[in-house]
Amino acid sequence: MDSALTTIGLPIALGVIMLGLGLGLTTRDFTRLLSMPWTIVLVLGCQIVLLPIVCFGLVLLFVSRFDLSPMLAVGMMMVAASPGGTTASLYSHLFKGNVALNISLTAINSLTAMVTLPIVTGLSLRYFTDGGSIGLQTGKLLQVFAVVLIPVVIGMAVRARATAFADRMERPVKIGSVLVLVAVIVGAIAAEWANLPRYIVAVGLMVLIFNLVSLTVGYWAPRMIGTRRPEAVASCMEIGLHNTTLSLTIAVTVLGSTEIAVPSAVYGVLMFFTAAGAGLLLARRETRDRAAGVGGTVHRSTN
Repeated sequence: MDSALTTIGLPIALGVIMLGLGLGLTTRDFTRLLSMPWTIVLVLGCQIVLLPIVCFGLVLLFVSRFDLSPMLAVGMMMVAASPGGTTASLYSHLFKGNVALNISLTAINSLTAMVTLPIVTGLSLRYFTDGGSIGLQTGKLLQVFAVVLIPVVIGMAVRARATAFADRMERPVKIGSVLVLVAVIVGAIAAEWANLPRYIVAVGLMVLIFNLVSLTVGYWAPRMIGTRRPEAVASCMEIGLHNTTLSLTIAVTVLGSTEIAVPSAVYGVLMFFTAAGAGLLLARRETRDRAAGVGGTVHRSTN
């Protein structure tokens, strides 16, 4: 993948997006999260524990049935262990999710990934290749914090001092965010255009299955304990949209393997489309439920 896109273009674009999201947030949005501790625990549990287990089973199936290479197997496990991506907040914003929950989950999961990502990667290397392990990529994960938190804090500070201005900017920022997202998607596809056919043949089906499972678990696991729709949408996007830039960068720069990076590259492009599809389906479901007199406003969080 084009290094300029992943190391400069994408972080800048996401920083601008997060600044816009911060304009619509107040500290009260975050203090309300204290009322839903079990939702946060459940989402993090799904992302940190359940998904790597599911991915491991999926990888074993593809190794035995489709002769998946050991390096691609390791790459898939790295995708599963990577934290939620910062684009999850944008998708949550577009489809009326709880953005504050996304930001909090991304921050917490990025912190835990400093331990879990090296552990999962090391165990995967030992199991599939008899290789070694990697150290903590503190610098890369601190970049996630910087991209997520600093622009949001600036946006919230602007809102606190100029609420009317922040309100006026809500619609332009939403439109601008969509345009930025489209530009990122186009850039990602263009950067990998020559390699996409080969990548898709190698891991496309496996990546698609895992991505759809992630989105499904992300939405329905919280709903099963009575969590409201906005928080379930936030969970869906947080679990379905991984920080593949992080796992891809580690694969190439630390492990020195472009093959290990292939699942991250494919997932990083595919997830934009599947997450958009999931968001549209959930929006249609909400409209249908409201017409029937049920839906998101009926459910109350039991946390």
